[in-house]
Amino acid sequence: MKDNNLELLLTQWEETYKKGLLSFWLLLLLSRRKAYPRETKELLAELSQNTISADENSIYRALNRLAESKVIDSEIQPSDTGPNRRYFFLTDLGQELLDHFIFRNIQVFQHPDVADLIKKNSLVNK
Repeated sequence: MKDNNLELLLTQWEETYKKGLLSFWLLLLLSRRKAYPRETKELLAELSQNTISADENSIYRALNRLAESKVIDSEIQPSDTGPNRRYFFLTDLGQELLDHFIFRNIQVFQHPDVADLIKKNSLVNK
């Protein structure tokens, strides 16, 4: 029973964590290259080392929300294999937002005190 409860708690926490970080992973991806929505799902999984997965509807909603906020934009490009494709890319505001988010929320994990605590609590070290 203990293992089932642990697994349930972990799954619930991960779902909340991952939903909250979809925008981060999208911006991080778009900081590397332009992408169209159909390829984004696979690229997100690859970039996050298969820790983030999202269905196409969630990706489209997130991209539209980010575009409305002017942190990403898009352009239409011809495709060799079908209709034109809409490629999304990071705007200057999006890059600035990503930079500040990383500074305020991600780089803290690289601080020696925090990194040591993470190592001590990692299953790899137990």
